[in-house]
Amino acid sequence: MKKILAVLFILFAVSFEAQNLEKISKEINEEGIALYRSEMASWYGTDLFIANYGKKENIGGYFSYIDDVPKCIFFSKDQKVIGTISFPTNYDPKNANLDLKERDFTRVEAEYFTIRQNALKRIQNDTIFKVYKNTNFNIVPLIKNKVKKVYVLTGPSVNNIVVFGNDYLITFDNKNEVKNVEKLHNSIIVQNIHDEKTGKTIGGAHTHILENWLAITPTDICTLMLYQKFTDWGSYFTTSKKYTSIWNANNSLTIMKTEDFEKLNDKAREEENNKVKKE
Repeated sequence: MKKILAVLFILFAVSFEAQNLEKISKEINEEGIALYRSEMASWYGTDLFIANYGKKENIGGYFSYIDDVPKCIFFSKDQKVIGTISFPTNYDPKNANLDLKERDFTRVEAEYFTIRQNALKRIQNDTIFKVYKNTNFNIVPLIKNKVKKVYVLTGPSVNNIVVFGNDYLITFDNKNEVKNVEKLHNSIIVQNIHDEKTGKTIGGAHTHILENWLAITPTDICTLMLYQKFTDWGSYFTTSKKYTSIWNANNSLTIMKTEDFEKLNDKAREEENNKVKKE
């Protein structure tokens, strides 16, 4: 009876672990997609607005958010909305709706604006934030289920590279004041899209060592999605002592324990070696 109970306990533990990893994977992927949708609106919204707005000296900044559809909002130095760009789901600029009427922020936009500005102040005054040559910070505010946060991503200002890391998460209290700031990666990771020796890269990998971020991060997902049209990477891996995360080009994500991943690799190598011996 004790042996049966022990076996049942092990099976339950394995099942629970698998369900837990599936839940973690789903949450990370959804957050990464939310970041991607916001950043895509910012990428294309900036181009459209700059091409159509004449008073460049009046621009105070911009942010994007999802309001049924992705929207990019430009505001003036005196904190008025001076441009609203709404996108269809395919982000085709030709189908975007550009509105250059000046107006006040909506209630929701005012909250996004406030946490965006408070994040910017923190970035400018906190030494945790590192600035690297040929890069710039992208500030991405997210509000979901009354939880307010700002992700700070590092984007390249030169071609042929994808930047992971040097990213941060700023969380806020219910008064929109900064509650916590943390790094999501220990360093900056730069990968070439085209390599001088091997040609176009087909994928990549990097390691995670920060205890709070041992799985792939939402910022990793966002970056992979943003640059997929340039890289055509089939897959990407992040590995830590605890988890191995596998992202595929169809934006499916699998997270497993690293020890299990290594066992699968060992088994695959063994099968390949046996196949070679038979041939």
